[in-house]
Amino acid sequence: MADDKNIRRALGDAAARQLANVTKTAPQLSVITPRWLVHLLQWTPVEAGIYRVNKVKNPGEVEVACGDQAENELPDTFVDYVENPREYHLNSVTTILDVHTRVSDLYSSPFDQIKEQLRLTIETIKEKQEGELINNTDYGLLANVDKSQRISTKTGAPQPDDLDELITKVWKEPAFFLTHPLAIAAFGRECTRRGVPPPTVSLFGSQFLTWRGLPLIPSDKVPVENNKTKILLMRVGEKRQGVVGLYQPGLVGEQSPGLSVRFMGIGRNAISSYLISLYCSLAVLTEDALAVLDNVEVNKYHAYSDTYR
Repeated sequence: MADDKNIRRALGDAAARQLANVTKTAPQLSVITPRWLVHLLQWTPVEAGIYRVNKVKNPGEVEVACGDQAENELPDTFVDYVENPREYHLNSVTTILDVHTRVSDLYSSPFDQIKEQLRLTIETIKEKQEGELINNTDYGLLANVDKSQRISTKTGAPQPDDLDELITKVWKEPAFFLTHPLAIAAFGRECTRRGVPPPTVSLFGSQFLTWRGLPLIPSDKVPVENNKTKILLMRVGEKRQGVVGLYQPGLVGEQSPGLSVRFMGIGRNAISSYLISLYCSLAVLTEDALAVLDNVEVNKYHAYSDTYR
């Protein structure tokens, strides 16, 4: 009877699996984010990789007449320009992707190895792009906030009062807040504590918390240091004298605005190479288009009583 237990009467799972077609996914990359900032910015094409922001030098000195119809002498005036305006140069995010021809020839079904390698590399480059738009020391959002547009939290945790004060800094057609997801959660806790849960809005098929009708857009590229981060508020668009994204149009091998992929050839070691380049920058057209709330603490929690009546 003991020997009967070891007798196989049918094909086993391990052997049968050798003839089965396994359903596979495309390669997954955990660092990919929605990159809402890139979607919400208005992008301006730039010739020769340079974008010059010209400004009115003497806005307070422009004289105009206003009054009755008396035959008074009209004022003479003119609008002067800044002689040395700031110029923004496009930044490049570049890499070379190498794929062995043996790999692409033998292992490209059902997924094309070259396409998947390009897709994952491009996604990584685009993640770097959003990080640079926020943190670049030259053109990044955090580096270009005017001193008069900086405020600090009143108690550490982000209060509704703090965001209201931030709105007073960008009151001309503000578009959205931008901050780390931890700051949005902290703001939600403070609203819940006050009994004023923020409403939500649907954008790009996703739900976002809002305050005063302005969505709070999350990005993990906003830095968090010592449990403190920042909340940005901005106006966007060239016509609104806001924040604009910059890109180079008409690139060779253009895949999307500012992004190109070019085949570099196959070396003697049978490795094919692809040059992937993304050219972008960002400009703040006027000082009041961008403001920031500093010292936003994200690790404060309220203790609620567990007693019941």
